[in-house]
Amino acid sequence: MMRAPVAKIIPFSNVDGPGNRTSVFFQGCTFNCLFCHNPETIHLCKSCGICVEKCPAGALSFDASGTVVWNSTACVGCDSCIHVCPHDSSPRVRWLTVEDLMKEIRRSAPYIDGITTSGGECTLQNEFLIELFTEVRKLGKTCLIDSNGSFDFEADPRILTVSEGVMLDVKAADGAWSNILISHTQELVLKNLDYLLSVNKLHEVRTVIFPGRDTENAEAVRTVAGHIGSACPYKIIRYRPFGVRERYQKLLGEFETETEYAERFARLARECGAAKAFVV
Repeated sequence: MMRAPVAKIIPFSNVDGPGNRTSVFFQGCTFNCLFCHNPETIHLCKSCGICVEKCPAGALSFDASGTVVWNSTACVGCDSCIHVCPHDSSPRVRWLTVEDLMKEIRRSAPYIDGITTSGGECTLQNEFLIELFTEVRKLGKTCLIDSNGSFDFEADPRILTVSEGVMLDVKAADGAWSNILISHTQELVLKNLDYLLSVNKLHEVRTVIFPGRDTENAEAVRTVAGHIGSACPYKIIRYRPFGVRERYQKLLGEFETETEYAERFARLARECGAAKAFVV
């Protein structure tokens, strides 16, 4: 029976796709984005134990095998564990089966339009997602994938047959800034962008706009706009330092991107053909 590492479940969300949705965040990511708002989802826990001694509620301990165990009942949600973790991880991950997840989704089912899977990078759990989406659709609910584009959808399109589409992050134009920003190139991401468009499975595209990075922001926006045209919404997202690791805030900015500045790049996107570009 398959199990997948689940970092968090938000029963009701109106920012993760159309309507009211249950959002499932999976643990583990293929990128290391400097501006990540939830870096504790990047790696699996190494059971180093630093968080055990720092937990003020005594909700963390070691089991007989030396693995850190989380007591959800005792936990007060103070996030001390993720703040002291040196590995960009969390001890609060649950390894769930599809049926475990479905029990939680069914509680919300009468009040939601569907689910959105995120992370980390949810496509690391591709086989699990296929089974999960198959069950969710039996409830008459929709399924969306929030992805960084590191999974080759064209090479394995099965997940697209059981989902409504992908909310794709294009974080930069390919080049030096991409390597600095996410320690990865954008080649596969842009390949996915074109493929998802061709099969009508691109729900939306998002790009974060950083303060003072005129050249890098413009390159990313022009790249995306040149690919998508008016085919889908294009979210121009203002950078916000909340949750970003302190060691990267000086590089990226200690204050959020101003709306007026971000609007410049939304206008640029529309001028380059992305008619549905807007700032959030």
